[in-house]
Amino acid sequence: MKAEVAACHSNVAPMTRLVLSFVVLAACLFPVSAAARVPRPAHTIVIVEENKTLAEIVGNQSAPFINALAKKGALFTNAHGVTHPSLPNYLALFAGVTNDNGDGCPATGISANAPNLASELLAAHLTFIGYAEALPSTGSPVCAAGTYARKHAPWVAFSNVPAADARAFAALPSLYDLLPTVAFVVPDVDDDMHDGTIAQGDAWLRMRLAPLVTWANAHDSLVVLTWDEGYDAANSIPTIVFGPMVRPGRYGERIDHYDVLRTLEDAYHLRPTGKAGIARPLTCWR
Repeated sequence: MKAEVAACHSNVAPMTRLVLSFVVLAACLFPVSAAARVPRPAHTIVIVEENKTLAEIVGNQSAPFINALAKKGALFTNAHGVTHPSLPNYLALFAGVTNDNGDGCPATGISANAPNLASELLAAHLTFIGYAEALPSTGSPVCAAGTYARKHAPWVAFSNVPAADARAFAALPSLYDLLPTVAFVVPDVDDDMHDGTIAQGDAWLRMRLAPLVTWANAHDSLVVLTWDEGYDAANSIPTIVFGPMVRPGRYGERIDHYDVLRTLEDAYHLRPTGKAGIARPLTCWR
């Protein structure tokens, strides 16, 4: 009997090791998707400001609304733009790609039908709208008009984003339940701190978007406030994430626009686009 049991054990052990080897190999080849770790907000609102470093915003008495939001949400203290000037950073945040002609209009070096956050949302039967302050008309392809700058509205560069989804900020619904799945909000060059002051940008956010931020916190919705680029050696920028699913605090992990895009794509179980495919989602969730 002892000999039979020993023989049985000698046969099982190699088989167990073989099974375990396959499990380990499968885990390496097919890792658990990060999407399972990112919550799915009812709505996400991404707000993009201009040309300020972390040091210029955090603790600045001219930005009381932004600093109050940072204290209530997750502040990423090691966030960065990916390059200079504006447009390639917006494209990185929206599609995971950059163009090769700076702020040139139209953008070159990218495919007009390349996959992007909006096209992936639409393919998943979800919705997207980009709201740009001072846009002269819905779907306008104009490069500049008054205080509107197309270089801050990356969705206009893509033919697979319907023109009807490029709207003026004035079209933002007052009934926030009518917001799309993901909305981008870009103030004009006076209110985004590009031409105007930090105090002006902060006041605009407080007057125009404070009710939306309050609503988001009570309605399972996420607010992302970020900047396109910062003119210091590290291209540092503030990035603040706020909502009921966010664990407040300061986060020192290095992130950039590709990581933010990957987070949004994972939240809605979308295929990562461009360099978001090799980025990591944010880790600030409750």
